[in-house]
Amino acid sequence: MSTATLSARPVRTVPFVPPFISSFVLPERFARVPAMAAVALLPWLAVLAVGHQTVWVVLDLVEFSALLSFDALLRRRGPAALWAGAAVALLLTGDALADIACAGPGHAVLAALVMAGFVELPLAAVCLLLGRDAAVRA
Repeated sequence: MSTATLSARPVRTVPFVPPFISSFVLPERFARVPAMAAVALLPWLAVLAVGHQTVWVVLDLVEFSALLSFDALLRRRGPAALWAGAAVALLLTGDALADIACAGPGHAVLAALVMAGFVELPLAAVCLLLGRDAAVRA
């Protein structure tokens, strides 16, 4: 028997999803969240650009492009949506950590914590769940 006969049918595997996560299903309306988050990031990019904060502009531009790419993969129901969602979540979590670590004392730390807790980390969780749902549907 040749190896061509053995590998004639591709094997499709579904990524492992822990049971406590697999039971939670996002409503369909959450599918547009990455695109809306990317659009909402544009005014903040303008504020950072005016303030000549190049490092933060570059990081947020990478997040912007990752969010739009993830949205495109979700709309096409591409199999890479799982990995794109994980990459966006990693970028957002890293941004939240960097914001908190680089914030000055007082109100700056409080603002970074509020942004992380109410915007960046929930958006990262939504991206992970959307990617998981896309991988299961594909």
